[in-house]
Amino acid sequence: MTRRPDRPLRVLLLNERCHANPLAGGAELHLFEVFGRLAEQGVETELLCCGFEGGAGTDEHRGVRITRIGSRLSYYKQLVGEVRRRCRAGTLDLIVEDLNKIPFLTPLYTDIPVLVMHHHLHGLAAFGQVSLPLALGSVLLEQTIPWVYRRVPFLTVSASSKEDLVRRGIREEHIDVVPNGIDQRIHRAAPSEGRPPEIVSLGRLEPYKRLDLLLRSLVRVVAVQPDAHLHIVGRGQDEARLQRLTHRLRLQEHVTFHGFVTEERKVTLLQQAALLVQCSKKEGWGLTVTEAYACGTPVVASDVPGLSDSVQDGFTGLLVRKAKPEPLATAILRLLLDEPLRVRLARRAEIWSRGLRWDDAAQHVHGALLCAARGELPWRHRQPALATHRLAP
Repeated sequence: MTRRPDRPLRVLLLNERCHANPLAGGAELHLFEVFGRLAEQGVETELLCCGFEGGAGTDEHRGVRITRIGSRLSYYKQLVGEVRRRCRAGTLDLIVEDLNKIPFLTPLYTDIPVLVMHHHLHGLAAFGQVSLPLALGSVLLEQTIPWVYRRVPFLTVSASSKEDLVRRGIREEHIDVVPNGIDQRIHRAAPSEGRPPEIVSLGRLEPYKRLDLLLRSLVRVVAVQPDAHLHIVGRGQDEARLQRLTHRLRLQEHVTFHGFVTEERKVTLLQQAALLVQCSKKEGWGLTVTEAYACGTPVVASDVPGLSDSVQDGFTGLLVRKAKPEPLATAILRLLLDEPLRVRLARRAEIWSRGLRWDDAAQHVHGALLCAARGELPWRHRQPALATHRLAP
């Protein structure tokens, strides 16, 4: 079925979670920043996601219709039937898979055009996240991606995420990079000089985020900087373990678990902190990194895919190449003790962040949707690709 150009584009968007889900993270923020803007341009989007306690079966957010089915585990069992039902109704032009957990494999059971928006895949890191059977299933499903999606266009958020897809067998010419944006109205810079030795960690509390590594490094940090304090913002399955570790390391006076906070409170913490630390095993990009930049806060991060794109070592922050407490503590102390360096990195980071705009990201995604709905591969030859925003010092 060919879409008439005189009617809105109709999209079915697949993501396990929506903005209101307690487990929502950067991928869900990205989803609504982009598709909320596309709704203003007339794109009709339905998000099919899982339910959660207190969540209504249907909802709407920023112009995107939300349908919640099943629970976190039963969602995938019901998904195929729900997608097929919508395809049979003839009301869809395109399916968009928001790929940041496991693939939905929609090309196997629908003839509607598909576009994949890729953040990152867990790979072997899944074995530290979920039970052995679920981790094994996730890894096996990822092995099918090159075959199932061999004719499908991909959008991803960073150069290293693109490289990961190519290594997995996706053709390079099928992939475009569209970096994340920042809401500059919310994330505003504050003076970097004179900030107290406060450290912020933002995001879901999951094993692959390696906050245990950050806590162990903090023992070394407070031995040199006794008034250093770590603010951990977010919730997740690793929260109880991290709190026990905090007590075992006798860091209670140096760590605050904030849980979920409002956007305004998050920005305040970033504007007051000396630095943000991101020590994940893997990220698609790391939205919290560029949000920190916009608030005038430099970053210490693991030198891993995704973060090696958003953090420019020695220019907007510091990258740590060994996932051990000592080198992480060394990098943190370097910025806490050297204010001229920290302020210099903060200023560069804030200026660099100004080039990251959600309006630009939405514009390029819109072009990809239109071409994918026409069955065209790849759309990148018809529009200029968005720059990856890498700068040299």
